[in-house]
Amino acid sequence: MVSGSPTHCSIVISSTQSAVEGVCKEVISELIANNFSQQEIFAVHLAIEEALINAIKHGNKMEPEKDVKVGYSVNGDTVDIVMTDEGEGFNPDSIPDPRSGDNIYRPNGRGLLLIRSYMDVVEFNKQGNSVHMVKYKEKKGQDVDHG
Repeated sequence: MVSGSPTHCSIVISSTQSAVEGVCKEVISELIANNFSQQEIFAVHLAIEEALINAIKHGNKMEPEKDVKVGYSVNGDTVDIVMTDEGEGFNPDSIPDPRSGDNIYRPNGRGLLLIRSYMDVVEFNKQGNSVHMVKYKEKKGQDVDHG
């Protein structure tokens, strides 16, 4: 079943890791309703989870009185997500590549790489406390040469 019109939703969660699962479930149910593939659902789920954990842990410093705002829109072709924490922000270009040097032995630091790998668009605001992520549904049957 394909949803008749785009779904737009805004959620505010406290900075607790227990709040992450509810947001993931809500977005995933919309992806299922819009016939996203299992691979696309996996990608979006992973990106949301990583971005929320980063916002809670690094942005809001695990302070439960600080909120993370999540806005998302899902339609038949696209999921568009914006997450904003109350932290000071960061420069995403300053995060070292976890695939090089001594970083490959670190047990953490791969979240941003995963988000960028699985989402089609990843943009941060100037302050670095808000991320905009987009995943496009793969078009089945396009780019097929019938001749």
